[in-house]
Amino acid sequence: MANGSVRVRFCPSPTGNPHVGLVRTALFNWAFARHTGGTFVFRIEDTDAARDSEESYEQLLDSLRWLGFTWDEGPEVGGPHAPYRQSQRMETYQEVAEKLKEAGHAYSCYCTASELEERRDAARAAGKPSGYDGKCREVTPEQLAQYEAEGREPIVRFRMPDETITFTDLVRGELTFTPENVPDYGIVRANGAPLYTLVNPVDDALMEITHVLRGEDLLSSTPRQIALYKALIELGIAKEVPSFGHLPYVMGEGNKKLSKRDPQSSLNLYRERGFLPEGLLNYLSLLGWSLSADKDIFTIEEMVAAFDIADVNPNPARFDLKKAEAINADHIRLLDVKEFTERCAPWLRAPFAPWAPEDFDEAKWEAIAPHAQTRLKVLSEITENVDFLFLPEPAEDEASWAKAMKEGSDALLRTAREKLESADWTSAESLKEAVLAAGEAHGLKLGKAQAPVRVAVTGRTVGLPLFESLEILGKEKTLARIDAALAKLAA
Repeated sequence: MANGSVRVRFCPSPTGNPHVGLVRTALFNWAFARHTGGTFVFRIEDTDAARDSEESYEQLLDSLRWLGFTWDEGPEVGGPHAPYRQSQRMETYQEVAEKLKEAGHAYSCYCTASELEERRDAARAAGKPSGYDGKCREVTPEQLAQYEAEGREPIVRFRMPDETITFTDLVRGELTFTPENVPDYGIVRANGAPLYTLVNPVDDALMEITHVLRGEDLLSSTPRQIALYKALIELGIAKEVPSFGHLPYVMGEGNKKLSKRDPQSSLNLYRERGFLPEGLLNYLSLLGWSLSADKDIFTIEEMVAAFDIADVNPNPARFDLKKAEAINADHIRLLDVKEFTERCAPWLRAPFAPWAPEDFDEAKWEAIAPHAQTRLKVLSEITENVDFLFLPEPAEDEASWAKAMKEGSDALLRTAREKLESADWTSAESLKEAVLAAGEAHGLKLGKAQAPVRVAVTGRTVGLPLFESLEILGKEKTLARIDAALAKLAA
């Protein structure tokens, strides 16, 4: 495949929040274009005025930028095939539809919805395919006059050729569709509005798309598009039929296809929780593809260098949130500490941070950051992990208190306070030895001894390394919180 010859497109509709299946499709197209030195075209399919919104359009652009995708042609960057929003290309679709009708590749269909349903029911009852039966393929002048007298408004249908269509899917191999399973289909509504079935292939033809990589759910429409392409080639509108590759379903809970309605499908959810773009993309790439059998963690650059559409697995891929988090955690650890602190910034400010802005201490944050970086799965966890440093008092967690403050905890805390009072507060190891000694005095190992201290000081039973946390919090605040815990136990 010659460098620069590949032209792929990502063409979402601006409806609702972007979902992870859509991102996976964008990723595979983008990686394929970058791997081959080809062109990545970003196109907006916004012909459905009832469902599309400008807010969703802006959200799409913002999401692609956040993920790090760049496009060679499309909104905001332009290109030789502008405009790249279908709502601005309506005249083109109308002209193509007329040319298809004039050449006999399309025709006006006057069947009403009730007539169509009645004939479909009859076909089903007879055990026959229930697609359109071609009734309006050849309408006599008398029938036409009658339909017009009745005020019927026709749709435009594409005339499928009476032949078997075979093509080689880049992911699934050779596929064959027989004529009875691919009936004539609508390409223009009765009100003159073009349908997806027309505008998508027409734009692909005019934009010279060479490879169409899209979801498996669109596979059944591919023979229709191939037939339309051949008609467009005959009319001089298209140069060639593109290669098609259909990506495997992404499955959710219960092995059902992950739909836009599933909470875990929303890209915004992962962004708000603090997934890194590189961590999320690494995981999504594994839904149908792999770099190698023994390497799950890799950079986007490594993916681009290795990506081949022929390596995509056609079998459905299940979305596993725990694995996604684990991969994201690895990417968090791959950041240098300075970048990690910068990436955490949104979760250290309102509305996420529960402390007052003036109580945030930059020096303490920079000191605790390296310890936090090794513990987080997602960036949003940073708020709860470091809040003990910036809140006047530790967060109240009654479950943690009940779990840690057993009988004898007051005596242990008094001993720990005494040992910590005389410890070296410039050394986490010295603080550890102090709590260890307190535990030994009460017949407890370090794990049991440090639990009441942790809850007294941080409010929680789990968190960042305790002794480094105490060192950064400081002697005065640590001892004051132990005193407060002792007073609460006494009460």
